[in-house]
Amino acid sequence: MNGDEAIKKAYESILGGDFEQAESWFEQAIAAAPERADYHYRCSLTCARSAKWSKAKHHAEEAVRLDGDQQEYRYHLDTVSARMLALDAAQRLELDPQPLDEAIGLLEQALELDPLQADAYLLLGAALAEGARYAEAAACMRRLLALDPQHDPGRRLYAEYRRKNRTALSRAGRPIRRRNR
Repeated sequence: MNGDEAIKKAYESILGGDFEQAESWFEQAIAAAPERADYHYRCSLTCARSAKWSKAKHHAEEAVRLDGDQQEYRYHLDTVSARMLALDAAQRLELDPQPLDEAIGLLEQALELDPLQADAYLLLGAALAEGARYAEAAACMRRLLALDPQHDPGRRLYAEYRRKNRTALSRAGRPIRRRNR
């Protein structure tokens, strides 16, 4: 079977809801024509949908290596890389003691690669708040809410971090600026 036939079978599998089978067909297409960047890209998309991040990154890197002029391939690689960085940061935040600076650095990298990743803003805000950096945490929640105004945890945390920042400022003896409403 040639690569194009395997790609058709992969899409039939996707339409049937069988993503594991689709992944297998994409891999067969790649085996038939490993120099086809579009095959790697399509396989990477399917792996990402199934949260197989390492495999998704491998195929995204191959697509970019084979055809680096395609912006969508580069964007997809950045998105997958950002997701992996955010997942790594989330794992670090579960450790005791928490390596906050490492996690914050990973999340900042993730957001440089993919500034639309709402989960990374949420995690970054939580990590900053854990380090008592409430103004920065509130700014993260504000960016999250700009992406998704209906994000309930983001709205709650934004209000909480603003309140904690005001409390911290008043304890430090700094004047608190209040808005007229």
